[in-house]
Amino acid sequence: MKLIVIPTYNERRNLEALLRLIYCQEQDFHILIVDDNSPDGTGELVCQLMRNEYPERLFLLKRPAKMGLGTAYIAGFKWALERNYQYIFEMDADFSHHPKYLAQFLAVADQYDLVLGSRYIPGGGVSNWGVIRRVISYGGSLYSRLLLGLPFKDLTGGYKCFRREVLETINLDDVRSNGYSFQIELTYRAFLQSFRIREIPILFEERATGQSKMSGKIFLEAVWMVFKLRMVKKRLQAVKSKKLQHIRTTATLSD
Repeated sequence: MKLIVIPTYNERRNLEALLRLIYCQEQDFHILIVDDNSPDGTGELVCQLMRNEYPERLFLLKRPAKMGLGTAYIAGFKWALERNYQYIFEMDADFSHHPKYLAQFLAVADQYDLVLGSRYIPGGGVSNWGVIRRVISYGGSLYSRLLLGLPFKDLTGGYKCFRREVLETINLDDVRSNGYSFQIELTYRAFLQSFRIREIPILFEERATGQSKMSGKIFLEAVWMVFKLRMVKKRLQAVKSKKLQHIRTTATLSD
């Protein structure tokens, strides 16, 4: 079972067309929209599409207010784990993450635990970005790579596919990032647990309609959060030891 988690806030103009593109894929995807009470009626549109077009394939998790990207994904991940989905995707609602890459993600996910859509490896790239946006994005990834010792080129992207084992192992309640740094933190935690991680190239296209959620405040939060992650590395690594001990104990009891 495959679930795509899509957080939304005022994405009514984009969402219906995006869903059609996803559902025309050969793969049988389910989609969970995590909507932060969008004033433009995004949640109401989802309810309509659930009833009339995509029953039992489209779902809505409606939150009372705008609470941030990170908490939206955490809520979506918990929802997915409770329902036994095996592959869980992150994806934006604004067409910056094109559905045409979904099949490639799944092909690689047969061999890897976490697949990252990367703008900064051969074959990847960005479209319709200004110089400042490019510097912020690439600089954020470079800063994170150097400080955290990660080998991946694109750490700030939000187009990903997790095997459920990754999200089960990570303590989702302990994740502290809620903005730009959320993507960095999840990849870092997966890396410290020795999960197999692979990047695949994607072309990131800036949204055609609506307003970008990026801000200077979000970027500064990421800079500080990456530093904090480096400081608690040993604690995060200890989770791995506890998890392995639990697995071995469970296996012994079953024997």
